[in-house]
Amino acid sequence: MGLWDKLLGEFVDVIGWTDDSNDTLVYRFERHGNEIKYGAKLTVREGQTAVFVNEGQIADTFRPGMYELKTGNLPVVSTLQAWPHGFESPFKAEVYFFNTRRFTDLKWGTQNPVMLRDPEFGPIRLRAFGSYAIRVKDAPLFLRDIVGTDGRFTTEEITGQLRDMIVARFANLLGQSKIPALDLAGNYDRLGQFLQQRIAPEFAAVGLELPNLLVENISLPKEVEAVLDKRSSMGIAGNLDQYTQFQAAEALREAAGQPGGGSEALNMGLGLAMAQRLNETLNRPVQAGQTAPAPTASPPPLPAATHYFVAADNQQTGPFDMDELQRQARSGRLTRTTMVWAQGMANWTQAGEVRELDPLFAHLPPPLPNA
Repeated sequence: MGLWDKLLGEFVDVIGWTDDSNDTLVYRFERHGNEIKYGAKLTVREGQTAVFVNEGQIADTFRPGMYELKTGNLPVVSTLQAWPHGFESPFKAEVYFFNTRRFTDLKWGTQNPVMLRDPEFGPIRLRAFGSYAIRVKDAPLFLRDIVGTDGRFTTEEITGQLRDMIVARFANLLGQSKIPALDLAGNYDRLGQFLQQRIAPEFAAVGLELPNLLVENISLPKEVEAVLDKRSSMGIAGNLDQYTQFQAAEALREAAGQPGGGSEALNMGLGLAMAQRLNETLNRPVQAGQTAPAPTASPPPLPAATHYFVAADNQQTGPFDMDELQRQARSGRLTRTTMVWAQGMANWTQAGEVRELDPLFAHLPPPLPNA
């Protein structure tokens, strides 16, 4: 400061501070030579606390309000200063303003994964992060242990230390809780409350209050999450045999939609793989507790009907089905001695010697003996 600042300080008799930042915890009021005029007005606003430091010792603490700095109002300062130059002389003192409002949305998180033993997955690594809030509760204690002679102390200067403290206690708490990894999401509130209760005394030991602490997320490493996603997909897929068949059918359909219908070797390989998988599924033995697949309800195919050629007047006629042969037998055109032939017969044979045609002559008497 120059001469002008010194002269201006002689006329300035109002001491106060308005915070134009969002991260200042402590601000030291600047005066030339730390000289404060006798009878100066000290204004402490709501959300602030002022601390007088005289010759390195904390002299007085002021809550919100307006004060006139005289010996009657500063008994401690008066005793320390001894007023060697009279009660109306300027005295040297440092004034620190403490911002006692709540500083919110401060972040904490694990820089390295926390190794734990999970009852379901075994050894796993977990990451966690969240937020917390702080407030200056004991200004003189905070000044002695943390701030020192810093003229402007911000949250950035202490959040690293507080974050390390939270992470260390959180890792210990998470290991002792033995909560399965898949159940952690339902216990964020409980973990946050337990963690807040455990470290609140450590914050109070340096003059800070911990109004709240939140656990926002606990996550597995990306590699483990990928395996877990596959495991979940298997559960959603259900019957793996049916899913495999469906995938093979989709692959065939997509290959057929390609220009040229896809590679012939590829299509053949997919078809064989699908047939083999289906055969394994159908021939798989039924395990205990499982239900055998229901038998197919389709009947076997009907046998093909036989048609016969008939010799009449030394000419080949037909072929005729059994209904037509029945009519000819009733009319007498077809007799037991009539020569017939059908697919599979070596030669023309008399109808009476063909067993399949016996029902046609059931209503006729056999030929007379010696006829």
